[in-house]
Amino acid sequence: MEHSASDTSRRIAFVTTRVHGTDGVSLEINKWADILERMGHTCFYIAGESDRPPQNSVVIPEAHFKHPVIEEIHDHCFGRQLRSAAVSGQIHTMTRILKENLRAALERFEIDLIIAENSVTIPMNIPLGLAIVETLMETGVSCIAHHHDFVWERERFIVNAVDDMIHAAFPPVLTEIQHVAINTQAAREFSRRTGLPCRVIPNIFDFEQPPPPPDEYCLNFRAAIGVKPDDYLILQPTRIIQRKGIENTIELVRQLDDPRCKLVITHASGDEGSAYNERVQKYAKLLGVDIIYAEPWIGTERGIGSHGHELFTIWDVYSQADMVSYPSTYEGFGNAFLEAIYYKIPVLCNRYAIYRTDIEPCGFRSILMDGFLTDDVIAEVRRVLTDDDYRQSMVENNYQVATKFFSYAICETELRAILAKPKLVGPCETL
Repeated sequence: MEHSASDTSRRIAFVTTRVHGTDGVSLEINKWADILERMGHTCFYIAGESDRPPQNSVVIPEAHFKHPVIEEIHDHCFGRQLRSAAVSGQIHTMTRILKENLRAALERFEIDLIIAENSVTIPMNIPLGLAIVETLMETGVSCIAHHHDFVWERERFIVNAVDDMIHAAFPPVLTEIQHVAINTQAAREFSRRTGLPCRVIPNIFDFEQPPPPPDEYCLNFRAAIGVKPDDYLILQPTRIIQRKGIENTIELVRQLDDPRCKLVITHASGDEGSAYNERVQKYAKLLGVDIIYAEPWIGTERGIGSHGHELFTIWDVYSQADMVSYPSTYEGFGNAFLEAIYYKIPVLCNRYAIYRTDIEPCGFRSILMDGFLTDDVIAEVRRVLTDDDYRQSMVENNYQVATKFFSYAICETELRAILAKPKLVGPCETL
């Protein structure tokens, strides 16, 4: 897909809490930016944290959900039904600060289209969502809202003291915005609640460009974390949060009853507390399963970490896995599933709702479980680990299916259709 700039090229700003590292939203931002730039557009990044080129980025600390005032607002607004006047004042003050900085960034980069990446979807940063909506209504800059996690999909947001603000900005019910969800269920529920159309663009990967073969550097990963050449590296490429179903992977390794099976988890607990992480450690100890926590060895790029050891990218890690375990109970789509398919690794997958509706009908061959492990699932895992021909036929089939349904080409077609709409020619000069 090679494209050149034209008179219709846009100056596009991704506006989000962070674009950094390997979380799902950051990865999808990178993919969309690659596609848009191939189409001849120029991409910029306005966020609370950014690892994108500095000349194309504006970092606004208050945009990050980890900013101390934003965290304080968050803690005072969820799990209770009334907020104090002081908290309301904090929200209004931070919204004003974010609006001023956002507007300055739009002027600096001469932006004519904003892509709000999950920032008007899930209320991790309430002032940021409000600031985006007010800026759009005051400037006329065009907007695509790329929705990953709606507020109604998370139980921790049900009881809250900011229902007025959630209705205003999470998501905003505005015809001026083009809304995009990552799965059909989310799009239907959005439309049912708002009466507005919502396009579906699933998570994607560049399946037209196969990964390079493992080089000497990534071959060092197994030894670095203590996995021997003849061991089976069973990878759980997720954060340690409850909906990832890590207990199932621990039980899988226990039932395989083979000392060569090594469980490797790539990410830490993230932004949802430490209680589940403690639960995982206790459960693993109870079943006698050793977990290798690989996060200290994983970085956004190769190099030497603060502890003096080698750092590997998440792509290096995938290339060294023998199987991926993905027993999530809920996912907005499933980045890790596509990543495993891209690196031709067999996947044990729980049939979470979006898998059943948006992924399974495509024709993938996965090792499937329905909420719990059975003897048949364990037997299938053993076969995949030991039968090379069976494993190879499985991963080749999956790669072909993914190329057909979840490639960059699919996303580019959808983005071209959205950008062709007249209302998305944004009047930046109104700033």
